[in-house]
Amino acid sequence: MVFIGTFENKVDRKGRVSVPATFRQTLASQSFNGIIAFRSYRVDAIEACGMDFIEKLNERVSSYDFFSETQDDLATMIFADSLQLPFDSEGRIILPASLIEHAGITERAAFVGKGRQFQIWQPDALEAHKTVARDRARAQGLTVPMGDNGGAAK
Repeated sequence: MVFIGTFENKVDRKGRVSVPATFRQTLASQSFNGIIAFRSYRVDAIEACGMDFIEKLNERVSSYDFFSETQDDLATMIFADSLQLPFDSEGRIILPASLIEHAGITERAAFVGKGRQFQIWQPDALEAHKTVARDRARAQGLTVPMGDNGGAAK
């Protein structure tokens, strides 16, 4: 399952927004008919994924010692803040006020594919973030290894 592309959709007064059709198709085989969403701790955006990815995150967080600060911080940051947002009959979700406020979303929301998950941004903030990310990657000379050796990117 891979989310790619950037899509911008209108957000109505009730916080309803259409999830891009390609994202809904990617999520179609999931056990939950909707998305899992939580506040990003790195940027002013909403992190979103399917139930399978949140289950993988749970496995990873559970690999830390129970009651350790690391396990507790990660679990609190991800799971305590996560919301199940079901699709309505038109493929829309309702973004709660807490998520809208965190991301600074008003009339439009930008959905951006990030591989196994996606993010929801205020469109102007997304464009600024993309510029910074491109500049940072270029300055660091980042590449993606294509071999089967599983090596990390530079």
